Amino acid sequence: MLIQTGASPPCSPVMAGKPPPPPERVKCVLVGDGAVGKTSMVVSYATNGYPSDYQPTTYDDYNVDVVVNGRPVKLQLCDTAGQEDFDWLRRVWYSDTDVFVACFSVVSPSSFQNVPQKWVREIREYHPQAAIVLVGTQSDLRSNVKVLIELDKYREVPVTEADARRLAHNIGADTYIECSALTQKNIKEVFDQCILSGLEARRRPPPPPPGHKKRRGWRRWLCM
Repeated sequence: MLIQTGASPPCSPVMAGKPPPPPERVKCVLVGDGAVGKTSMVVSYATNGYPSDYQPTTYDDYNVDVVVNGRPVKLQLCDTAGQEDFDWLRRVWYSDTDVFVACFSVVSPSSFQNVPQKWVREIREYHPQAAIVLVGTQSDLRSNVKVLIELDKYREVPVTEADARRLAHNIGADTYIECSALTQKNIKEVFDQCILSGLEARRRPPPPPPGHKKRRGWRRWLCM
């Protein structure tokens, strides 16, 4: 599947003179502990930049126009706060979400543990059928000597890719991707996957309401 960022859909002779089709919207919400790099990841993708200073996010919204197989798609990226003080506000933005990005830092074991213990539970509470993409951020720090020394003080080590893939399977995530906002490694791959997962989620039929029972077909009995 071809995904182009910031491109315009091609104009065929048949479509010449006709207005282009309206873009399909995909809403993507990023969740995860504070300071794991969610904002840096979004800024790196949406602006090709990198924020130099860490500023705790309350809520930020970015819109990126992409073309998927020749059709326009508007990707809405919602960067939410990971701090508990903003729990009530963060959940306000969960409505109509197509795909969640559950983020943790590969050099923060506690943020990794909080993915199933807090973030997936919160997602499933509001969206039992939502698509999830598991993302390990700050992959460039995995071999950073200062970071490794600091982790060693607490007898901790970076999260391994094998452990992360195992978690992705356990929580029912579509996939696991590691990335670095600083080097932009796999940043496009992360959001390409979000677009694909979001589009697929939009095409799935809605789950039946609670208490709904499937009707049984009538059986015909032929008496001889």
